[in-house]
Amino acid sequence: MKHVLRYTAVEDFMPLAAANGAAHVRRLHEFHDRGVLLMAGTLQEPMNGEALAVFTSSEGAEEFVAGDPFVLNGVVASWTIRPWDEVLAPDGG
Repeated sequence: MKHVLRYTAVEDFMPLAAANGAAHVRRLHEFHDRGVLLMAGTLQEPMNGEALAVFTSSEGAEEFVAGDPFVLNGVVASWTIRPWDEVLAPDGG
């Protein structure tokens, strides 16, 4: 079972996101390189700072959140981690 992390940003998130973006992206790459993070991205229309990420475990998602500059520096207003029962997966997934 995979786990989905959902971020909701603070109202005026863009300046904070810009200031912390490089460190946040480095963390995304670190977790992806470890095989813990499968995919991540922002939701569009409207672009309001909501984002989703799919992790291989709840522990991996929790570890990510615990040290994410977006969480630590106030870009994220709230977050949730929910188990995801993937029905249609790519071969080998």
